[in-house]
Amino acid sequence: MTAQPQANSGVLSRYRERVERSTEEHSGQHAGDSGDHRGICVDEWLSDAGTEQHQQLTDIVESIGIGGLLARKAATARHIKEDGLTYTVSGEDRARPWQLDPLPVVLSDDEWARLERGLTQRAMLLDALLGDLYGERRMISEGVIPAAAVVGHDGFLPTADGIRLPGDRQLVMTSVDLARDASGTWTVLADRNQAPSGAGYAMADRRIVARTMPRLYRNTALARLRGFFDQMSDALLDAAPVAVDQPNIALLSPGPASETAFDQAFLASLLGLPVVQAEDLTMRDGRVWRQTTHKPQHVDVLVRRVDAAWSDPLDLRGDSRLGVTGLTEAARRGMISVVNPLGSGVLENPALVPFLPQAAKRLLGEDLLLPDARTWWFGDREQRAEAMDRLDELVIKPISRGEADPATHGWELSSSELDDLRVQIEAEPWKWAAQEQVAMSTAPVIAAEGLEPRRLVLRTFGVGANDGYRFLPGGLGRVAANSTSWNVSNSHGGIAKDVWVLAPTEFEVAMAERGRHRDTLKLTVEPDSMSLAPRVADDLFWIGRYAERAESTARLATVVDDLVADHHGRSGSPGQVAMREMVQALSQVTGVAAPQGDSHPSEFLRTIVFAENTPGTIAYTVSNLSRAAYAVRELLSPDTWLILSRLQSAINRPVDDDEPLPGVLAQVLECLVGLAGLASENTVRDEVWAFMDLGRRVERSLQVSTLLRVAIGTERSPVADGQITEATLRACDSVITYRRRLASGTGPASPVAGMLQLLLRDPINPRSLEFQFKRITGITQVIEDEGVRVAVDALTKRLEAVSPEDLGMNERSRLVDFSVELTSLLRDLSDQVSHRYFVRPEPPRRVNTIHEVGVRQ
Repeated sequence: MTAQPQANSGVLSRYRERVERSTEEHSGQHAGDSGDHRGICVDEWLSDAGTEQHQQLTDIVESIGIGGLLARKAATARHIKEDGLTYTVSGEDRARPWQLDPLPVVLSDDEWARLERGLTQRAMLLDALLGDLYGERRMISEGVIPAAAVVGHDGFLPTADGIRLPGDRQLVMTSVDLARDASGTWTVLADRNQAPSGAGYAMADRRIVARTMPRLYRNTALARLRGFFDQMSDALLDAAPVAVDQPNIALLSPGPASETAFDQAFLASLLGLPVVQAEDLTMRDGRVWRQTTHKPQHVDVLVRRVDAAWSDPLDLRGDSRLGVTGLTEAARRGMISVVNPLGSGVLENPALVPFLPQAAKRLLGEDLLLPDARTWWFGDREQRAEAMDRLDELVIKPISRGEADPATHGWELSSSELDDLRVQIEAEPWKWAAQEQVAMSTAPVIAAEGLEPRRLVLRTFGVGANDGYRFLPGGLGRVAANSTSWNVSNSHGGIAKDVWVLAPTEFEVAMAERGRHRDTLKLTVEPDSMSLAPRVADDLFWIGRYAERAESTARLATVVDDLVADHHGRSGSPGQVAMREMVQALSQVTGVAAPQGDSHPSEFLRTIVFAENTPGTIAYTVSNLSRAAYAVRELLSPDTWLILSRLQSAINRPVDDDEPLPGVLAQVLECLVGLAGLASENTVRDEVWAFMDLGRRVERSLQVSTLLRVAIGTERSPVADGQITEATLRACDSVITYRRRLASGTGPASPVAGMLQLLLRDPINPRSLEFQFKRITGITQVIEDEGVRVAVDALTKRLEAVSPEDLGMNERSRLVDFSVELTSLLRDLSDQVSHRYFVRPEPPRRVNTIHEVGVRQ
């Protein structure tokens, strides 16, 4: 089944040798195993399917060479970092960078059409089966599926009985994991219908591969992906309660620490949906409402990315803090449509697989087009006896994914381990299933020594609207972490692959026409629909504060570093006095202890820049900025993520103790100024902008107030005063304006008075307090808050009572008192905003489960 590339030597010929050698090794290892096809291998690049397009691909790979491929691999990793693609492995504190190999897996249009027909039939079967299991249960009563195979799975929820979505589809979103068998036939490994994940990753992968392999991407006629997400929007509209004309749709997420947080946020951004967490939602009058900064907004369709058992602490898991109390009953009454429905996880049950062919005949009157990997359910006596005899050849796993025991490869177990496993199975046979290992095709991955074959699993994605099921062309490819592994999963280091479906032009037109015309959609356009949840507004406010805090600290640290370089060691000089005062200013602004005595400030400065675990430092602030940004990533643009990525790289990269700080600080400032520019010029003036800018203005006011208090709080010589004044103005990015005004005679002759005029009362200086207060007043018009506006007016009037000229001449103690008062008023303003907009609901108390309180069994 191999097509010979034109190249007579090079990257592809060495890859072919590796594939053949790998096949021979595995064939030798498993030659005596009855029915074991693990030694037989089909390769995606060397198969007959799509020979012409593969030839174009292989020609480009040969022309690039291994050096060019490694460069593209590095570029892919860079794009992943810049775009913020991550995956969090359960139990780990930090998200890992997403792993993606830039070489695509290519499917011909004919092959995809055949596969899509099988996927459509399977989706229709599972849709009908879901309706039956939570309805009449004919498949159980007629003996097609044993009751124990259903109720023994943790995805079957008796409390979801009777819940039905309006329209023709119960299973709105469907996902299937497939691999090729020894003959090259696509075979189903598992169904993923609880809360299918990965479509967002697939779209993000496509965008990166298009940038990494631009020539190949431009020259290949591909089925595009964007239309699928339009079809998903249509399906969600079709799923809305019947009486709702303009449905409000939201995506329920476990939170930014969940494994697929990026996928959730990216999908939400593609669909234009708000991402909500349990704390954002409440139940009132039998309906689910989204708390916002203004009035609550009812939710009509909830795209569920929380496993069903955790979705309702009242009727399901009482210890869950991820769900909405009363959601099950609201769904049963038709007040909200949950997608996928509560209880859909039962379709992931491998115990159902042996009975699906008969179920297809009963429910659809058809034979299955897509074969399943041969599966045995140990709850059936005959199946158990057969599987027990072959336990050392099979993949054995609990039927419930929530069980602690992972899938086990029987051939990797010793005789005693197999005996122990048999004892476990015999004790509770209905809890176990076994599956024949599918051969799995291989696909090339770029490695240091060339291309390596890795086993491939394809995850497909479908959506069901009233007019039928539609599928994302291709899906998400994943390959194993190494060439010997049979475990293809993200938690075990799996690597993603972009999957290309070759498509003629007419296919593109047909895909485009499938989506509903946007002019016919009844979209909510009222301003209330754009209101933010308190949690989101809080994060945006602190994004603004952290960004400004990091920028202000970086500017001040740059000034102090220059003063240290020029004046440290010049004991008693005005320059050294200025240096010490500005070191103290940096200490007071950040809260980091200043060096004592005559010790060199270099270590203090490096702490200010790099100490990630020390509050007040630049690294600490950037870490908090990133954390807040990840919590609302669906609201932030790709350009914002690019700058945030570069900012993290600048501050977190390994730095030698001897490396000068100015270069690092310049990179940090470049990124932070870029963030400020994006917020100013590229952000729509809605609540997203308003709360970010409000945070920035409050923080800048606090920074300027604190800096001024230190800068002129002490009597000094005129020379030292002049140097401190200029240093303060540099830290506030206002020194050029000061010099121009001084030279032209339009500013006060006193340096201190000139500084105060610029930083206190100048209405056109973006760094002055008066400018900040006017900006906050404008923001209150966006968020429609009279109380905050009144508080800002009081601040403005207090500022207007201050004369920079008088303070600069002989009233420094008054300025110190004024600065202290102003800082207190600003903190009060911040608290007022927090109490008005950011109040979170109290964490729910544990609700005992139904069995514990004995209401019903």
